[in-house]
Amino acid sequence: MTPLGRAHIQALTAALPLLDTGRLQEWGRLLSERLPAGSRLLVAGNGGSAAEAQHLTSELVGRFRAERAPLSAIALHADSSSVTAISNDYGPEEVFARQIRAHGRPGDVLLLLSVSGASSNVLAAANAGRELGLTVWALTGPGPNPLAAASDQAVCVDAAQVATVQECHLVAVHLLCAAVDTHLTEGALPAGAEPDSARRMVVVGDVLLDRDIVGTADRFSPEAPVPVISGAWDIDRPGGAGLAAVLAAREPGWRVTLVCGLGQDEPGARVRILLDEAGVEVLDLAASGATPVKTRVRAADRTLLRFDTDAGPLRLGPLPAPARARLGEAAAVLVCDYGRGITSHDEVRQALTEAASGRPLVWDPHPKGTTPVPGTALAVPNTDEALLLTGDTGPRDLAGDAGRAARLLAQWPVKQVAVTRGCDGAILVADPEGHPLVVPARPAAGDTCGAGDQLAVTAAVMLGAGRLPSHAVAAAVDAATVYVEAGGPASLTDPPASGRTDPLELATRVRARGGRVVGAGGCFDLLHTGHLSLLDRARRLGDALIVCINSDDSVRRLKGESRPVVGEQERATLLAALDCVDGVLVFGEDTPEKILAELRPDIWVKGGDYAGHRIAEASLVESWGGEVVTVPYLDGHSTTTRIDRLTQQAGAR
Repeated sequence: MTPLGRAHIQALTAALPLLDTGRLQEWGRLLSERLPAGSRLLVAGNGGSAAEAQHLTSELVGRFRAERAPLSAIALHADSSSVTAISNDYGPEEVFARQIRAHGRPGDVLLLLSVSGASSNVLAAANAGRELGLTVWALTGPGPNPLAAASDQAVCVDAAQVATVQECHLVAVHLLCAAVDTHLTEGALPAGAEPDSARRMVVVGDVLLDRDIVGTADRFSPEAPVPVISGAWDIDRPGGAGLAAVLAAREPGWRVTLVCGLGQDEPGARVRILLDEAGVEVLDLAASGATPVKTRVRAADRTLLRFDTDAGPLRLGPLPAPARARLGEAAAVLVCDYGRGITSHDEVRQALTEAASGRPLVWDPHPKGTTPVPGTALAVPNTDEALLLTGDTGPRDLAGDAGRAARLLAQWPVKQVAVTRGCDGAILVADPEGHPLVVPARPAAGDTCGAGDQLAVTAAVMLGAGRLPSHAVAAAVDAATVYVEAGGPASLTDPPASGRTDPLELATRVRARGGRVVGAGGCFDLLHTGHLSLLDRARRLGDALIVCINSDDSVRRLKGESRPVVGEQERATLLAALDCVDGVLVFGEDTPEKILAELRPDIWVKGGDYAGHRIAEASLVESWGGEVVTVPYLDGHSTTTRIDRLTQQAGAR
């Protein structure tokens, strides 16, 4: 063999063991769920990468090994007519992006192959996919690179030669196909059995018992100016790391182990029962001691008083062998430090340090606790904790939190720090010299107890599933917001949330706490300033605004075959992203009477252009005591007029 051939084989032998097979297995699992359900895989690349991409689609549409139904997979570069026409009319940078805008739908998967990770047409495709709500993956050469950063997840091959990278990509294609076949053809599980693909999360930290005394406060005591609570009842739940473990156990596809110290007393026994009921495996280090109890007295969704028991420190025994084993098999680890000593345990710290080297570890710190272990992927102190941990007395604003995050990143052995800012979201710092990533939060009203735990859990779940830290923090902020909207700890008695709160459920909760639900309706095609003005004013009239929009078929019947310009899913997404909108409902009829009967808004809002006219649905709204009102109409912002004007301008050209 020539020296060149030997060097080629040596390079391939060195690169293959580093291939991220775990992520490829996870990609195969997701494709096996989405493609049979109607989603598509879109694939693209240039040159040799195009050949690898087309190899993948042929294996999925045909078969790899197992006999199964054909799966929808499209190689965008293989349509030579579209490629040449788009290149001629729009330029080569748009050759894939325009096809994605034509074919891509939310729920589809886009896989992009590029050795350099810098090809302009592939980067444009990634951006188009993200804009449309596709899941975007990348197979690239050495990272970091622009394509990996623009994608939701990436498998980067660490090899110097283009040929070596492409050969590893072919192996990755075959591993992906094998994973798809395995998940589609494996037999059904016995009743009650957990799938092998379920991932393990280990939560390590201090546990409390949280107790709420809930009642009605409708008078003051004659003895002192304090409210009298009547009809009170108790609600118990695990607190501290126990609450984080319960929240993690509600995440689909995750099994949860809690490594903690439980007091040998009645509160400790109560916490263990609650954890068992939540499906959390408990590995207890405590040799003796009591369990802290945090009690809140609440009425009308507000905390009137809180008192804590001082349980003193726990005496901890050695780290059990099963705890080390669980940490070794975990896909993600979350440490919830409440300053009671478990994170200073020598064996625990050693085991966490070892775990952090092979999987993402998220650390939720406490001013009375210990510093994160080396290799921690993400630390998530809140603003108050960051103030105490840094000793920084600067302002509690964006710049102040960014500075404190950078200081903690410099003094801790962690990769990134996200300072969580309550209703203001979070700020993520990955480089003290770089620009911070700011993640704003949607406005949300509700019980915030445990919101920080929900944020930390979601961040760990996302990192454990292979998402980038920026994506993980953004998802964590949104999950914490949904948790607060759902009622905070009260939501633990309900089924797990699968995204933003259902608008009808939100309306029920708002009314239950004495609030007013506002509704507004229309097509909301080509969202413009007039729409924003109407919605902003409508939101000010109550405690939640639910927008009811016509479906695409309904719009076509009302406006003609050329409408809507923007589809119902995109219209709903744009409206839901507005701070003044709390929920969106889509109705398929010509008028919203049916959806109104379900929503039953206290106030139904129309634009001022309806002033002086009796609105068709007014009698229905008034039948349950609701009001119909108009708000000032912003003149000159008709969607139809705007479309007609654009059409005339296009014809004039």
